[in-house]
Amino acid sequence: MRLILLGPPGSGKGTQAAKLAQTFCVPQISTGDLLREERAGATALGKQAAACMDRGELVPDDLVLQILQVRVSKPDCDKGFLLDGFPRTVPQAEALSAILEALGVQLEAVVDIEVPDGEIESRITGRRSCPVCAAIYHVVTQPPKTDGTCDRCGGALTQRSDDSAETVRNRLRVYHEQTQPLIEFYRATGCLHEIDGVGDPAAIAASIREALGA
Repeated sequence: MRLILLGPPGSGKGTQAAKLAQTFCVPQISTGDLLREERAGATALGKQAAACMDRGELVPDDLVLQILQVRVSKPDCDKGFLLDGFPRTVPQAEALSAILEALGVQLEAVVDIEVPDGEIESRITGRRSCPVCAAIYHVVTQPPKTDGTCDRCGGALTQRSDDSAETVRNRLRVYHEQTQPLIEFYRATGCLHEIDGVGDPAAIAASIREALGA
């Protein structure tokens, strides 16, 4: 199974990606992880990516796609792969199609996890974390026993700066601007599956498996 998983920040995409990769016994591929691995390995492509990252610049699409092409050409991808959060734009999707065509394989499915913006904002702005032991809480769905204090180690819980309402709204705005055309692109190919991402994660996983015939 060769598939792409899309979804806004806070949609539970990471959780579902891990479940899907296990279901289909395929590697879960994140371009962020790939860039870090190439950089750590000091490969030729990794050095080029590191130069961009060190300047605070986005790694160009053509470089990301070269790294991705190398990854999906490896033997563990022979039976498929799951792309987590890539592509993000229509030009990236078109370039990915060309890569897969050159490899003689086809994309089989795109799963879009849909969650309303209000729900996303509530999920993310309510998160609290412990800087001591890295435990994660939520003020509504998973609160600590004592407000503001970690159950595990007693540390003072904090809110990440990028979990503020203003930051979340900006991230969602960027996501919609980039991804809505991408969703239409894949809908036109007939391989798009739109899944309601609100509710129990296990039930959402079951809905995805049913859509994919697993």
